[in-house]
Amino acid sequence: MTTSSRITIDPQMCGGRPCIRNMRIRVKDILDLLASGASTTEILEDYPYLEPEDISASLAYAAHSIDHPVLSVA
Repeated sequence: MTTSSRITIDPQMCGGRPCIRNMRIRVKDILDLLASGASTTEILEDYPYLEPEDISASLAYAAHSIDHPVLSVA
């Protein structure tokens, strides 16, 4: 899945934080809603301009963002 068309970063919007399709809803907002127990259906009802793929892209972006190499000191 590519998130490049769904997740945008603009230094002039939301402090440069990742947003959904140049709208002023941040990836973090979607993740916070999911973490608090909101379902995809509930999020889409509350934010009708979002699409199911936006939520999937937010999760994929978050998963990719936390993947980092683990360094060990010998």
